[in-house]
Amino acid sequence: MPAVKFWGTRGSIPVAPNARDIRSRLEQVLIKAVDAGVATYDDITPFLDSLPFPDVSSFGGNTSCVEIDDGAGDYLLCDMGSGLREFGGYYLKNEALQRSKTFHIFMSHLHWDHIMGFPFFTPAYLPGHTIKIYGCHSVLEQAIKAQHGSPGFPVNFDNLAANIEFHVFNPGQTVQVNGYEVEALLQLHEGDSYGYRFNKAGKSIVYSTDSEHKVEDQKELDRFVQFIKDADLVVFDAMYSLLESVTLKEDWGHSSNLMGVELCLRAKAKKLCLFHHDPIHNDDEIFQNLEEAQSFLSLITPENQQSLDIVAAWDGLEITL
Repeated sequence: MPAVKFWGTRGSIPVAPNARDIRSRLEQVLIKAVDAGVATYDDITPFLDSLPFPDVSSFGGNTSCVEIDDGAGDYLLCDMGSGLREFGGYYLKNEALQRSKTFHIFMSHLHWDHIMGFPFFTPAYLPGHTIKIYGCHSVLEQAIKAQHGSPGFPVNFDNLAANIEFHVFNPGQTVQVNGYEVEALLQLHEGDSYGYRFNKAGKSIVYSTDSEHKVEDQKELDRFVQFIKDADLVVFDAMYSLLESVTLKEDWGHSSNLMGVELCLRAKAKKLCLFHHDPIHNDDEIFQNLEEAQSFLSLITPENQQSLDIVAAWDGLEITL
């Protein structure tokens, strides 16, 4: 069964907690521990397990990079944000996982946060590796090469030792990669972005980030619903809350948590994964967006009829279908 692994889940720019944030979180957890009467080492694990996700974990700070892995064949990824560096390091440190030296990478678009991990992807510097980069932008190769070399980076693209290929295709075409049938969909975003649907052995995974869905454009909403119809998993750009998406952040090219719920319900998708978190949102705010989505689902769908599972992506999350 395929597994979807999240190496980077933020949008726009990588983020990290500072010392003040970490200390504040520790203080809050310790206060709760005292109130809960934690007195022995044996009390620690059950206590931590009882706390909400933001108290004991983090959604992470790497930008977009998602792996689709069914344990066989080559490696298949979406986007090359800063999370790609994490994936490359993990791959090289685990010899048992090096079943292939070929990587297929589908690009949603070419904004900096989605390509910035490539110069730090170690396999690109090693002979014997092959990296195949797919996308629907005519400037795909030009954009990836442009971030290498002076003045922005010390290593010129021509000095990379891996075999690197670029494959441009159009929406409407079906690309066969690593046993998957891959379809692309043009999305509303500055400079255009593309969502991808991966179909294999009766399972469908949709990767859709950097896309705005406007309530008044019913034709485009219908088109997207058809694209994600009956998908087992929809990785969805939920950068904003609904309020943000229709006020201050309207026309910024991103969507919301509640829009993701509505579209997935219409499409009868099985699981919705909120993704591309706003870098200004802390863990509590991302968790609140998740809770709002779950509450909205409960409000519009009777509990005994709910068929949509909703999660929020975090760096290191693995979803097995």
